[in-house]
Amino acid sequence: MAEFFGRKSRYVRMDDLLPPEPVVEKEEGVGGGVRVRGGARRHVFFCSVFASLNHVLLGYDVGVMSGCIIFIQKNLHIDELQQEVLVGCLSFISLLGSLAAGRTSDAIGRKRTIGLAAAIFQAGATVMALAPSFATLMAGRLLAGIGIGFGLMVAPVYISEISPAAHRGSLASLPEIFISFGILLGYVSNLAFAGLPDHVNWRVMLAAGILPSISVAYVLTVIPESPRRLVMQGRTGDARAVLVKVTETDEEAQERLAEIEESARVTTNDKAVWREIARPSPVVRRMLLAGLGVQFFQQATGIDALVYYSPTIFRDAGIASEGHLLAATVAVGLSKTIFIVIAILLVDRVGRKPLLLISTVGITACLAVLAASLCLLARGALPGGAAVALAIVTVCGFVAFFSVGIGPINMVLSSEIYPLRLRAQAVGLGLAVNRLTSGAVAMSFLSICRAASVAGAFTAFAAVSALSVAFVLWFVPETSGKTLEEIELLFGEAGGSGGDVELGDGEHLVHGR
Repeated sequence: MAEFFGRKSRYVRMDDLLPPEPVVEKEEGVGGGVRVRGGARRHVFFCSVFASLNHVLLGYDVGVMSGCIIFIQKNLHIDELQQEVLVGCLSFISLLGSLAAGRTSDAIGRKRTIGLAAAIFQAGATVMALAPSFATLMAGRLLAGIGIGFGLMVAPVYISEISPAAHRGSLASLPEIFISFGILLGYVSNLAFAGLPDHVNWRVMLAAGILPSISVAYVLTVIPESPRRLVMQGRTGDARAVLVKVTETDEEAQERLAEIEESARVTTNDKAVWREIARPSPVVRRMLLAGLGVQFFQQATGIDALVYYSPTIFRDAGIASEGHLLAATVAVGLSKTIFIVIAILLVDRVGRKPLLLISTVGITACLAVLAASLCLLARGALPGGAAVALAIVTVCGFVAFFSVGIGPINMVLSSEIYPLRLRAQAVGLGLAVNRLTSGAVAMSFLSICRAASVAGAFTAFAAVSALSVAFVLWFVPETSGKTLEEIELLFGEAGGSGGDVELGDGEHLVHGR
């Protein structure tokens, strides 16, 4: 089994994180030994899992709302515009949470910010479940959106800062698998509670989302604070104590501490950080272009519209009954969850950029086929049964390609490409771009479908997806296997050509023969 640190290959299997390892002594040279601690891999893995639990909340909210909206419309008698506002506002308000989370996580710590995110979401979900009117429902949704924004930003940053370079891609992908799992839970909740009375079922569906957030209280007693954040606060001794738990040797702990202290040596206040982001150097500009661009394209291809409005898409394809519509959405959720697991197994073995290319090309193809099939159905050139089959296959194919690449990798890149002094704010800005794009798509989808048809909407998404392929080719470098500090050097030497980054970065690659 490859070593977690100091191994010869930079690629590992995800299951290498899990097996327990005994404490052994290894001789080095003539005069001494190196003590290797067992359980470091498990500790890092479970800390990453616990930090990702808040992402179940976002996934559940997205999934459950696709079914809830059907029954909310019946019970509260809301119109199409109110549906769009109810669905899309979550993304807009969560961007405020994402922006605030950067400063908050620096002020109170990554760990406490994870707890704050869960508490705010619980309050919002409670208000939604008890809402007697559309206005109250909106108030609860806005509150929940702030909590989700906090959680979206802080978990990837925490994971990237506690993880070693060799496994950071797999571990930083965990939040996306929890989002996918949450979406699946939301779809199953829709199917399970749809038989209740219309004035009760959607409330039970929303209230069930409170349960995952309760587990975060336990998380706060288990996970340590990020060592990088501790160094930023001048708590070097505490940072070393954390590193001792997440590394296999004292020597590795000391090396990582030295790297963190070096990267944190240039300290800046919050205003200086935003000033640097607003007027970036060429190196920071290349980082922002890659990070913000991937965040934009992840949502601009229409994933949230597809997940939120999948019943609408399937109804347009010819599925009539509510039960069949909700069952088809469960198939979408299963597809998304299965392929996100595959992505986690591959992201550190295959690399970020190859998976992004496979993902964006596959998404483009699925969107084009979906748009063409809906267009042919509208013209009577495609049998109804074939249209339903094509719709289910292409929608499931879309989420599969999304989940194997741009879905999880956007946050892997965003959490690892920025220097420590900018990381929290830059990741928060990226998530703001992501949520803003998501909200714009979700709040306009029904209106676009009414004006240009569902087929027209997905034709536009296919065109945007084709642009994302070109963006990945030209502007996204390969960061797999590099430490966070070495990635900063990578962008310094990149010269702006994403395709040539690896050729010009040979002496900084973290791999050996």
